[in-house]
Amino acid sequence: MEGKKNNKKRKDNIRVELGFAFPLVMCERSKLSNHYQKKMGSLRAILSNPDDLYPLLKLKMAARHAEKQIPAEPHWGFCYTMLHKVSRSFALVIQQLDTDLRDAVCIFYLVLRALDTVEDDTSIATEVKVPILEAFHQHVYDREWHFSCGTKDYKVLMDEFQHLSTAFLELGRSYQEAIEDITMKMGAGMAKFICKEVETVGEYDEYCHYVAGLVGLGLSKLFHASGKEDLASNALSNSMGLFLQKTNIIRDYLEDINEIPKSRMFWPRQIWSKYVNKLEDLKYEENSVKAVQCLNDMVTNALTHAEDCLTYMAALRDPAIFRFCAIPQIMAIGTLALCYNNIQVFRGVVKMRRGLTARVIHETKTMSDVYGAFYDFCRMLKSKVDDNDPNARKTEDRLEAILKTCRDSGTLNERKSCIIRTKTRYNATSIVIIFIILAILLAYLTATRTYNMCKFLQNIE
Repeated sequence: MEGKKNNKKRKDNIRVELGFAFPLVMCERSKLSNHYQKKMGSLRAILSNPDDLYPLLKLKMAARHAEKQIPAEPHWGFCYTMLHKVSRSFALVIQQLDTDLRDAVCIFYLVLRALDTVEDDTSIATEVKVPILEAFHQHVYDREWHFSCGTKDYKVLMDEFQHLSTAFLELGRSYQEAIEDITMKMGAGMAKFICKEVETVGEYDEYCHYVAGLVGLGLSKLFHASGKEDLASNALSNSMGLFLQKTNIIRDYLEDINEIPKSRMFWPRQIWSKYVNKLEDLKYEENSVKAVQCLNDMVTNALTHAEDCLTYMAALRDPAIFRFCAIPQIMAIGTLALCYNNIQVFRGVVKMRRGLTARVIHETKTMSDVYGAFYDFCRMLKSKVDDNDPNARKTEDRLEAILKTCRDSGTLNERKSCIIRTKTRYNATSIVIIFIILAILLAYLTATRTYNMCKFLQNIE
């Protein structure tokens, strides 16, 4: 009798355990399914664009090589490790610079990302945030200073800021002065706009100058201090930063407007008020037509800086500095081409596929490549212009000016490759490599699924 009771109790316990385990098992299956779908999505992208395969492999190898080049000194090791975590693509491009300039650009980038982390953290009270922004250029000289804010890798950067200060103090004096000057001006500009909404297009340009145009000026100073480049004009340097920043502001609309606890609003009222009553109204489906028209207006505004960017890059002499500057600019014009007339900007994330990014990094070597990429993406963007769009004529005029600059360079026929292919190209080597990758991927997914399920079941025993 006692034995029957014990058996019944054991069965009841098993039912309870399975009852708790079932949702967990389903959750685990869901994670594996998402992982599988992500991998298959990457494979489909490669099959659709086989020319991406070799650049993707090169990019992967370059990333691993860059990660192995982390300096041994603790403070420099921290800086380069953080650089890889907050921007892998930037970390790859920066590796091509000579050591002194590479270190200076690395620190410059991280200092400004730290400053940006303070500005972006909407949980910091204004009366606390403003003094930090205004004094940030002084904190880089203080080996003891740190301030906890931000999330994930940015929180680590802020919590251990002393490593950044230590590395900064080892830079040459000319590099330090350039970084301090730009950090001071940027911090003051950010503080100015903390309690101020961007109203006019002029204020939009001013804000973008503070947070990005100054980066362009600072980099030009660092390039000049290295002895490798002439000092570029402030106007051209500013445009380099504004083109990138405006692209980011356009692309990141949904992320910024949904920021918790408080939305971040950078689109100028002078533009969006022509289409909706409130900036957040652009994300609602009933405003889709107006939202796309507003988006196209914003893209057209960003395109005003493209010709200055081409002029700036054409004057660069050092190949490494040229690639460092050119790759982000091509990514920007490509992103604008994707965003233009695209309602998905208000629904999710719009960005260039990874394979195309890899090809930009792999194939951008000369100014003819830059002219070619701008030419291709501007033609792509022009093909999307709707005659019924209220800014169609203005957009087409802007694009035609950029296309003319590219044609007048006389270098379009010199480029060795095209960023945008009109048709999918396969060759025997590509097919063999794709099948090998497919076999490895399927084996990996099968092994991963089996291992994870076994490990999970062991944990609930």
